[in-house]
Amino acid sequence: MLNLEAYNDGCCVGDPMGGKHAFIMMIQKKWWNEFRHQHHQGRKIHSYVRRGAAPPKDASLILFYVTKPVGEVAGYAELIERKVGGAEELWEEHGAESVLSSKEQYEEFVRDSQRVSFVRFKDLHEASKPIPLNDIFMLLGIGRLSRKGFYVDKETADKLILSME
Repeated sequence: MLNLEAYNDGCCVGDPMGGKHAFIMMIQKKWWNEFRHQHHQGRKIHSYVRRGAAPPKDASLILFYVTKPVGEVAGYAELIERKVGGAEELWEEHGAESVLSSKEQYEEFVRDSQRVSFVRFKDLHEASKPIPLNDIFMLLGIGRLSRKGFYVDKETADKLILSME
């Protein structure tokens, strides 16, 4: 069952009461590949850096939709937390978990943003069968994806994960 009103606001797909089990996050191919590389090197905890107060706020899982030209859900991970705060303090606390290779690269990335979000996650899983965009549309009953990402309920997240394995 699709909650179109909530989806159009970038919120939820599926049961609105349990709709925040997982979050489908948009990620560029270069960042996805860096997280994969770090995972293969043995890193356990990762942080995805975003400017401002970025979602997800409440979720248990993150599903990674790698944007076009890839255009597929390529993996998932367990959400530890989303921390929002000052750019300097969060870099000092969690910068080593990010895919940004230096403080200079981080400063260039966040530019003049005073507040940033570090989306911290663990147990990264790469899909053995990534889900193409058209299959996501059919499974979710939607015609386009929100650029901010969106929440899905547990049943929908379980279906997506099962499809990737």
